[in-house]
Amino acid sequence: MRTLLLSAVAGTLVAMSGSAWADTLVSADRDLNMRAGPGARYPVVGVLAAGQTAVLDGCLQGSKWCAVGSSGNRAWVNSDYVTSEFAGQRVVLTERPVDSGVTVIETPGALSDDELSTGSIVQDDEVDAPVPPMEVRSYVRTNAIDPIDIEDEVRIGATLPDTVVLREVPGYDYRYAYVNGEPVIVSPSSRHIVYVGD
Repeated sequence: MRTLLLSAVAGTLVAMSGSAWADTLVSADRDLNMRAGPGARYPVVGVLAAGQTAVLDGCLQGSKWCAVGSSGNRAWVNSDYVTSEFAGQRVVLTERPVDSGVTVIETPGALSDDELSTGSIVQDDEVDAPVPPMEVRSYVRTNAIDPIDIEDEVRIGATLPDTVVLREVPGYDYRYAYVNGEPVIVSPSSRHIVYVGD
């Protein structure tokens, strides 16, 4: 199933890249994972290669996650890592103008078990940590700290360098940090990201 989904997404991106001028094209500034849903916890369904273009379907309101392709063959990318042209200037999609005309799309429903099993982000038992309780996520948002910027995409399974200070959450085994502007929950022993906040 993963191969079929990958082929469908790739086919849609290629077919749509030559469509109407009104389409908003985005290009990756590095090899970028495309995911089955809007978040790093979703499986990877393909890669948008550095310099490759794709048609933007829209972005979630108040989120860095945007969809490329069509609604039937949609894949999700983090808007921090793609650029597009607005008013004659190349702009990181996250920093697009308010009046850019980018379509706001609805949050997709939960994926089925079949869809979630079509790929895995990393092979590491520790990364299968449960979704943090709402109180933990609320604590992390309420107690935001200065973000650390790293070169890589913020994703589940990434290992944070020792220079990133991990903060404690009272009564919780995992730690947190803000990386590239996003809150992340981290295993203190392995320093693997186990959850990326939405």
